[in-house]
Amino acid sequence: MEPQSKRPGGRTASPSSSPASGVDSLVNAALDAHQAGRLDTADSIYREVLAIDPANARALHYFGVLHYQRGQHADAATLMSHALKHDRHNAACWSNRGLAAAALGYLDEATICYDQALQLQPDFADARNNFGVALQAQGALNEAVEQYRLAIASNPAFVDAHLNLGTALGKLGNFTEALACYRDALQLDANSAEAHFNAGNAHNALGEHEAAVASFERALALRPDYAEAHINLGSAIGKRGDYAGAESHYRRAVALNPNPTNLVCLGGSLGAQGRLDEEETFYRDALARDPDYADAHQNLAWLLLKRGDYKQGWAEFALRWRKSDYDALALPGVAEWRGEPLEGRRLLIVGEQGFGDHFQFLRYARVLHERGATVDVCVREPLLRLVQRVPGMHRAFAGKADAEYDFWVPMMSVPSCVGTELSSIPAQIPYLFADNAKVDAWRKKLQTSGKTKRKVGLVWAGSPVFGNDRYRSMALADLHTLADVAKVSWYPLQKGPAHAQLAEAPEAFRAHDFSGELNDFEDTAALIMNLDLVIAVDTGVAHLAGALGKPVWLLLPANSDWRWLEARSDSPWYPRMRLFRQQVLGDWAGVVREVVSALKTGR
Repeated sequence: MEPQSKRPGGRTASPSSSPASGVDSLVNAALDAHQAGRLDTADSIYREVLAIDPANARALHYFGVLHYQRGQHADAATLMSHALKHDRHNAACWSNRGLAAAALGYLDEATICYDQALQLQPDFADARNNFGVALQAQGALNEAVEQYRLAIASNPAFVDAHLNLGTALGKLGNFTEALACYRDALQLDANSAEAHFNAGNAHNALGEHEAAVASFERALALRPDYAEAHINLGSAIGKRGDYAGAESHYRRAVALNPNPTNLVCLGGSLGAQGRLDEEETFYRDALARDPDYADAHQNLAWLLLKRGDYKQGWAEFALRWRKSDYDALALPGVAEWRGEPLEGRRLLIVGEQGFGDHFQFLRYARVLHERGATVDVCVREPLLRLVQRVPGMHRAFAGKADAEYDFWVPMMSVPSCVGTELSSIPAQIPYLFADNAKVDAWRKKLQTSGKTKRKVGLVWAGSPVFGNDRYRSMALADLHTLADVAKVSWYPLQKGPAHAQLAEAPEAFRAHDFSGELNDFEDTAALIMNLDLVIAVDTGVAHLAGALGKPVWLLLPANSDWRWLEARSDSPWYPRMRLFRQQVLGDWAGVVREVVSALKTGR
């Protein structure tokens, strides 16, 4: 039967003939035809045998295998069960009967069959492997690993067992061990497309992206119609910013298998290139095939919101949840708020996604409070002190809820629940407030900059793990011409790896670098309150400054995020924000020229 590919799969014991005469000769002829792949001929002979001898265990067994190969799993199970009534000591039949049960979704029954096979033949590698597959499907990963290891001990050349062991180890997060398993499989079969594919996945999980690309490319060289490899290669090169290259592989995957995942990947690659009019079709197609497909709802929501269609966009966004993500966020035993009256009710807002998202949507605490709710919010630890001062907020905390609530709501679902349109965005700023004592401390520290100079904060890069970071972030070197603008004192607000770029920057950028004293957003907020302007790429600091009510100049890539809409130079979310947009993806030169001109002219 077919060997396992990238996902765990069992393997049948193959038919083989043996010396005999009479009916046994017919059985051997059927097995020879079966082994040679002449299934119709084998089918005919098996039927002839069973017409003569309905209790022939060998014919019943392998006729069942033939049905399994054809996808007729219920018939396969029936035939093999009949075979076992006449020969209960056939380990291969027990193992194959387990495969039929697994194919029908009866995993407990399958494990009983495999166990019976192994009681009869403890060194039966196929049964060990199949047992591992069933255990893995039930989530018993450690037990599955044990069975795969035993299968390999019985048959070190068992490629499928090496692949399955790697898959189980990967699911346990042991990617280095998983990669070793795939390398063992490749030692046995260097032309295994599945092993190269799985090795690519392990490399990717280990952050070895170039090695992942090479493995996926090798898998496709061996099997050009490997749709999953096209998808994963597209994703890998998309992470390098090659969205056009990703599109090419996604299109090939869609041609091979237009399933919802592949369609959404293709649509996403088009959106990443700014081709908004083209991407919608693929999300709609994915939803036509699977109306509950969360990723399609989310990507379609982002597209609609970017177009300013908030009515449909928020409705789609409310359907964005994968079950595992929702379950991790939900408050057990408490109803999710979907717009019910809130007068006298206690409501918990649960923060989600990045810091910037928190800063943008915390404004809704005041909206919900004005509807009569007592509003608590659960956020990530670094935000706690800032969040405590949000208008309308009763209490902020991190970790598990320790109070009783009438409702809970994901933070980014609130706009949908309150019917937010472009014209009704609650844009009353500020709604974040820095600590007054810290603001005063920074004011004293910054007095040395001189009263005649404009104090400008600068952020040029976001988190490198963000999907579009290659394009939303920039190199500080791209901004060096700003250092020549007169009467500006620059204050780097940059944290993370990109801060190291200051070492090669002009003195004007390095003269007032207090970033080492910015231990959290509370410190950053206090410093920002002493600045005249913040110039930033699309990061949490830009949202923070906007929510504090400070002027912000936001530098956006051509494939900017949904919240900045299309073509606008202002933001309805932050009244004191100005948007500077790329015209060509990856080209910051025009944006920088605009910013320099605006700084010089004040316009």
